[in-house]
Amino acid sequence: MEVSRGQHEAPRPAPRPGDTASPCPQASKKLVSSVAGCADDTLAGLVACNPGLRLLRGHRVALRADLAALRGRVALLSGGGSGHEPAHAGYIGKGMLSGVVAGAVFTSPAVGSILAAIRAVTQAGAVGTLLIVKNYTGDRLNFGLALERARAEGADVQMVVVGDDCAFTTQKKAGRRGLCGTVLVHKVAGALAEAGASLDEIVKRVSAVAKAMGTLGLSLSPCSVPGSKPTFQLADDEMELGLGIHGEAGVRRMKVSSVPSPCASVVLVVNNLGGLSCLELGIVAGAAVRGLEKRGVRIARALVGSFMTALEMAGVSLTLMLADEELVGLIDAETTAMAWPNLVAGPAVSQRPEVPAPNEGPETAQQAPSTGPGAKWVQLVLERVCSTLLGLQDKLNELDRAAGDGDCGHTHARAARAIQEWVRSRPPPAAPAQLLSALADLLLEKMGGSSGVLYGLFLTAAARPLHNRSDLPTWADAMDAGIEAMQRYGGAAPGDRTMLDSLCAAAQALHALRSPGADLLTVLASAVQSAEAAAEATRHMEAGAGRASYISSAQLLQPDPGAVAAAAVLRAVLEGLRG
Repeated sequence: MEVSRGQHEAPRPAPRPGDTASPCPQASKKLVSSVAGCADDTLAGLVACNPGLRLLRGHRVALRADLAALRGRVALLSGGGSGHEPAHAGYIGKGMLSGVVAGAVFTSPAVGSILAAIRAVTQAGAVGTLLIVKNYTGDRLNFGLALERARAEGADVQMVVVGDDCAFTTQKKAGRRGLCGTVLVHKVAGALAEAGASLDEIVKRVSAVAKAMGTLGLSLSPCSVPGSKPTFQLADDEMELGLGIHGEAGVRRMKVSSVPSPCASVVLVVNNLGGLSCLELGIVAGAAVRGLEKRGVRIARALVGSFMTALEMAGVSLTLMLADEELVGLIDAETTAMAWPNLVAGPAVSQRPEVPAPNEGPETAQQAPSTGPGAKWVQLVLERVCSTLLGLQDKLNELDRAAGDGDCGHTHARAARAIQEWVRSRPPPAAPAQLLSALADLLLEKMGGSSGVLYGLFLTAAARPLHNRSDLPTWADAMDAGIEAMQRYGGAAPGDRTMLDSLCAAAQALHALRSPGADLLTVLASAVQSAEAAAEATRHMEAGAGRASYISSAQLLQPDPGAVAAAAVLRAVLEGLRG
């Protein structure tokens, strides 16, 4: 008996006032457009890449390859609908599950396959079998029927139903749904079985564990079964609280569950529901640790990653399990299950001792700031450069969206704000070599991206000719030295549609500084015009370097943002010198 997805889920809450769900939500794009064959194909791929797994012929069942190791021990079987990867097959291995039974996407497994899995581990010599089931109607029915048939054949089988969802504390007879906390039950039961515990002892222990934990999920977007439409939609400024793992909507409001009492010890699981970036997951994990610490809760262990997903749902669930020292030891016990993280035993804390920064070498040590007319001009120029870059932020982002990742403006604005903060904190050095070296260090630390490194290379190399002299010809030498360093390490050349097009054009004009009687502002004005013309000319170039080189030239209809930014910086320098 294979049940529909509707039987698999807990009852959904009634529509909430103010819901703005679209009447025709669009299905999200997927490489797989149909549920047919999904579960079989993903299990086959998993087994193909993992020598420790085997498929049970004729069934959607994955088992440990070393079934003989179960002799004299309790076998652990779990499973459910597919779409929650790495659950459930990712937790097969020594110290965790003996096997899993998979259904189609978000659909309970077939009774016949569950029964076949029980027979397989029983015939391998297991002294009993524990079924670990999430609290969904279809799972309870199908695993329960398989249990009854197996017992009729003389097998010693018991079942533990996990319901760890905090959002549905009272849903009549349905009870709390089974969510990511089920993975912790897999781990505790697996450690006990590996240690030789009896079936009754394991059932008693994991039943207590299941009652001592809770999970709450939230999401920024729904998921959709391949070929189907999402079951709810969210506005850009909305998030769904208390949702499950099958695409069902959350709750309009919920009673706030009491947090663990102060001095309690817990295991924390920060679970990616499928579509959250690792960057966001780390932010959530840090916030969770800080929040629990403020309440006096000790986090004995923290697990962060994708443990039980809901296809591509951009959301996260948090699980807390009360844990004494013995239970933490079971969490730490060795397992070969590939989806279980290789944890370093120890508590999670928001503050750890930092490694002291190394002493700066003599070449990078900052000199004392200078005062006088030179320092005044330096501040005027830097202020003009910063205000120019901040004003260009949106334009540079727009130019970058066509050929890059759309953050060129953000990157240059970040540099501008770092320079502004630096100038406010202390007057910058007026000596040219020290000024350029200090700016190079600042941009390398604060600007980020390839632009930060390229500017750092340019300024570091340009500072060298200026160490002992700063006459006008030396500034031309400095410009050439900076460009040579960018070309040597960056690999680009003039004509490749990069900032080098602007800089090289300006450098050619600055060679006039080597002529006797040259006027700095006149030559610099010519260099700025050349740089701006070169930046505009990149509109018609085919990119030969950087991210834009991966884009068809037919799609590059705007000038290069790096070249535009470099030309704008040169004009800001000119305007700053003019005062």
